[in-house]
Amino acid sequence: MNTSFSKKQIGLAVACALALGILSGAANAQKDNDKAYLNDSRSAVVKSGFGLCWNTGFGPPPPPSAECDPNYVAYVAPPAEKAAPAAPPMKVAALTPPPAPKPVAEKLTLEADTLFDFDKATLRPAGRDALDTFVGKLKDISPETIMTIGHADRIGSERYNQRLSEQRVASVKDYMVSKGVEPNRIYTEGKGETQPVTKAEDCAGPKSTKLIACLQPDRRVDIEVIGTRIVR
Repeated sequence: MNTSFSKKQIGLAVACALALGILSGAANAQKDNDKAYLNDSRSAVVKSGFGLCWNTGFGPPPPPSAECDPNYVAYVAPPAEKAAPAAPPMKVAALTPPPAPKPVAEKLTLEADTLFDFDKATLRPAGRDALDTFVGKLKDISPETIMTIGHADRIGSERYNQRLSEQRVASVKDYMVSKGVEPNRIYTEGKGETQPVTKAEDCAGPKSTKLIACLQPDRRVDIEVIGTRIVR
C-alpha cells in the first residue's frame, strides 16, 4: 500500500468533511435566521479569499453594508427643507357703513285762490309757479308718497264742493306729473267742505265779497311728501 497516497486521501477526506460541515452549518444557520449572506456554524458571515461575503442566492438581495461591500457608501439623509415662514395675516380695513337715509316729511299748504280762480279748477299762472317751487324741493327727497288733499269753503252745496275739491286736486296732480313726478307716488283726495279752518261765527252772513274773503283759508290744497332725505 502506498503511504503517500493514503495521506492524500485522508487529507482530502478531512477537507471534504470540513467543507460539508461548513456548508451544513451555513445551511442550518441560513434556515434559522433566513439571512441573505452565508453564515458558518458560529453565525459569522462566510467570506472568500478576497474578503467578499458569500451570497446564498436565497431571499431578497442583501442590502449594502460596510462589511460585505468594498464600495459601500453610507447613506446620508438630505437636510430637511425649512418650511417657508407663514405670511403675516392681512389687515382688513374696517368698512364704514354709509349713513342711513334720514326720513323726512315735507308739507306745503297752497291757497286755492293762488292756484285757481274763485269757483274754478283750472290752474292759474301763480299756481303753476307755486307748484314749480314745490317740485324743485323734491330733488333732495326720495318720495314714497305724496299726499294731495283738496278742500272747499261752505259756499254752495255739499255735493258741489266735494266735486270741486276733487277736480282741483286732479289738476294739481296732472301738473306735477308733467314736471316728472311719478304718478303712482301721488295720492289724491277731495274733502269738500268737511274740514274748514275758519269758525262759523267768524264768517257770518249771506254770500258776499266780504264772506268770500273771510272763507278764503278754507279754500286750500294740502300737499305732504313722505320719504327720505338724499345724502350727497
